[in-house]
Amino acid sequence: MPYTTEDGGRLNNFASEPKVYRAEPPTGRQKRNYIILAIAAAILIGSLIFIAFSVSNPN
Repeated sequence: MPYTTEDGGRLNNFASEPKVYRAEPPTGRQKRNYIILAIAAAILIGSLIFIAFSVSNPN
């Protein structure tokens, strides 16, 4: 572990830094999965809003 000594004899301990790597762009399959998940999330949110409005209607 890398220690440094400050004024007055205090030791400072620094965390080790993680390896840096370059992120890769998503593949075609990953893009398709993102689209499918976005559509499913939109349907879920839309249905929850519809249910909330239909239940809260006093008629």
